[in-house]
Amino acid sequence: MRKMMIDSYILDTLMRDLVGHDKAPSAFVVFIYLWRRTSGMRLRSLTASLQEIANDTGLSKSAVQSGLKLLSRRRLIRTERESLTSTPRHFPLRPWVRSRRTSKPGAKKQKPISVVSDGNQPGKQTQ
Repeated sequence: MRKMMIDSYILDTLMRDLVGHDKAPSAFVVFIYLWRRTSGMRLRSLTASLQEIANDTGLSKSAVQSGLKLLSRRRLIRTERESLTSTPRHFPLRPWVRSRRTSKPGAKKQKPISVVSDGNQPGKQTQ
């Protein structure tokens, strides 16, 4: 079982915003999936088709597609393709994190939350 760090912003703000306000729980599931497959594995991006993401998350392809579209529009992910028919490469973004150069002195930092997961079951939250 491995631990994965999740910014508290994702659970405290982003989840409520995507699920409650945008009525798009699939977008939140897709974001968490991309986060786990990249940040959890210490990678910057993931190359995955709609079908791969759908199979891994249990969502339909259309739900994954609409989730990716919303995440892209909200600038929470960036997706690149080498050609029209190539498998897309997804980059989860963290727009809520300011770089050290642009952050204000004394600004409050988000505390990361550690989630324990065996890869098959939803993780248990620890701090």
